[in-house]
Amino acid sequence: MNTPPGSRTGPPADYRLLLPEGWFRLDIDPERRERSVDALVNRRFEGMDNVPHIKRQLRQDLLAQATAAFREGGIELYLSLQQAGPLTIPASLLVTFLPASSSGTTTSPEDVATRLASDGQAEVEVVELAAGTAVRVRRATGGPDQAPPAGLPGKAEETLPSLTLDYQLSVPGTETHLLLTFSTPLVQIADAMVELFDAVAGSLTWMGGDDTGE
Repeated sequence: MNTPPGSRTGPPADYRLLLPEGWFRLDIDPERRERSVDALVNRRFEGMDNVPHIKRQLRQDLLAQATAAFREGGIELYLSLQQAGPLTIPASLLVTFLPASSSGTTTSPEDVATRLASDGQAEVEVVELAAGTAVRVRRATGGPDQAPPAGLPGKAEETLPSLTLDYQLSVPGTETHLLLTFSTPLVQIADAMVELFDAVAGSLTWMGGDDTGE
């Protein structure tokens, strides 16, 4: 159940996101990372015992993704295993907590949007979600000399075009922000993927705290 805007007076205990069927939560905590990667690889290649080299390469790539996500401050990483016929729809969601500003000043969503739009390389807008006011940033990335988006593998010097969609919003009752970073290389169907990402971001709900009794 969504929290009515303005009803929360303290920080939430947790949050909830509704992911499409076929998305896998990869545990990026160093102590549980390898076990989670092994579970994903086994699920991906269930019933296929004749591709050990591909499985080994996928495991290495996933471990690298999880390590990078954790190093960047990520707390959760979701990977799409959705199927479209025989093909897997590649996409990811990295959830990150952004610490409060060291200056102690509070920055409005409008100020954040202005700063993020200053390079002219992204579509930036302030939107309203059930969980609060968010800054939404749509950006095309990739190509020569560009690093891949968070959650997706690739070499920095040679990456394929990709689409990223960020949602940044304040955590109620705190000075921190939650950042949702969606990524996909399916630029050919960018609008359809963005529609999916928007739906996931719109499902964000704060859980617990002093207003829900949970």
